Amino acid sequence: MSEIVILSGSPAIPSRTDILLKYIETLVGKEGFTTDYYSITEFSATDLFQGRYDSEDILMVSEKIKRANGIIIGSPVYKASYTGVLKALIDLFPEGAFKDKPVLPIMIGGSNRHLLAIDYALKPLISILKGEPMQGLYFVDKEVDKQNPLSPIRDGELLNRTQSQVKEFIEAIQKRM
Repeated sequence: MSEIVILSGSPAIPSRTDILLKYIETLVGKEGFTTDYYSITEFSATDLFQGRYDSEDILMVSEKIKRANGIIIGSPVYKASYTGVLKALIDLFPEGAFKDKPVLPIMIGGSNRHLLAIDYALKPLISILKGEPMQGLYFVDKEVDKQNPLSPIRDGELLNRTQSQVKEFIEAIQKRM
């Protein structure tokens, strides 16, 4: 069975980032993929801030990533980039952790002003880890319905774009199998 690891970089509980990622998780699940979902909130602050790359939790997620066929990373936009706590986690992964894996970046921000955060912040990080970044999806907060987690994307065009990006991500995984 094909596996996808989903990483949420949102420190908020609940968050629009998690709502979107959980929705996308259902889309890839419908295509027959299993997922492992990790929220940054599940990791020990001590492990993250003290750089404990050998902690049990960090080793476990690193192993899951190593075995995964694809990765989805989501983060809210903080100061025109991904969250610092997501970076703290990713810094603990081994070099080349995403090697030859398609990676779908997803970001959510307060306005369209930070649309390029995917291209200028998240994609370079994915590339440093030797992953293959997909086009990615950017959402504005108001486009996400927090009250309807089973169908959180209000705009039809954005929903179509999301489904299209997920399809491209799945096709990229299937080409490598």
